[in-house]
Amino acid sequence: MTDTANDRAAQVREQVRIRYAAAAVPVTSTDADPTSCCGPDAAADAPAPDGSFGAGLYAADEVAGLPAEALAASAGCGNPMAVASLRPGDRVLDLGSGGGIDVLLSARRVGPTGRVFGLDMTEEMLAAARANAARAAATNVEFLKGQIEAVPLPAASIDVVISNCVVNLSTDKNAVLAEMFRVLVPGGRIGISDVVAEDHISPAERAERGSYVGCIAGALSRSEYLEGLAAAGFTDVEVEFTHEAVPGLHGAIIRATRPTGAPEAS
Repeated sequence: MTDTANDRAAQVREQVRIRYAAAAVPVTSTDADPTSCCGPDAAADAPAPDGSFGAGLYAADEVAGLPAEALAASAGCGNPMAVASLRPGDRVLDLGSGGGIDVLLSARRVGPTGRVFGLDMTEEMLAAARANAARAAATNVEFLKGQIEAVPLPAASIDVVISNCVVNLSTDKNAVLAEMFRVLVPGGRIGISDVVAEDHISPAERAERGSYVGCIAGALSRSEYLEGLAAAGFTDVEVEFTHEAVPGLHGAIIRATRPTGAPEAS
């Protein structure tokens, strides 16, 4: 990228960090505020329908027993658990793990023989997630500080990558997709939720509908997602719209597989 593009990317990343750091503060206090980082409050004047973001996208029985603080910190646009098909013993990576709700849900599914890593760049969210894991007495989880464009885990060390409304916040999505591929074992898979634009919605129109930190302006289109995953080496790629977030942009589930014949990533 040019120096100008690098400066812009750094500026956007800092805006995202500040927004999510601020969102973590209430849920580490006694005055928990369930307002999502994504969605209508973060998307300027682009109101999303009720239930488009946050803990309301999970079934009540699914989140039963989780710490209230983990639910309050939920800012996603979907439920990766509905598509990830986790199995006992799986090693799972949650990109942009926030307050840890998806890490804790994954930990239940993979059981004591599995392990779940949550990756976040925000110290405040990491502190909240670690506190939530302690409240839930989850012993098969680990939270890492880092950026989703440069995952601090070895190649071929993960069975399943999940993420909930975070890829759209990256300014280098190709790097994110490449990192997903790198950390997965051959035959590994992704099951993520994200905001995705209809193909006819231009980047300028996405920006008109909401901000970058609100998970709208930075969204890929469906075709861009499909092409990006294929270019990274994934097969069996699917992008399925689930509900409208703002006009022309939808919460979506994204699935893909790292082929078993793929060479080991460096």
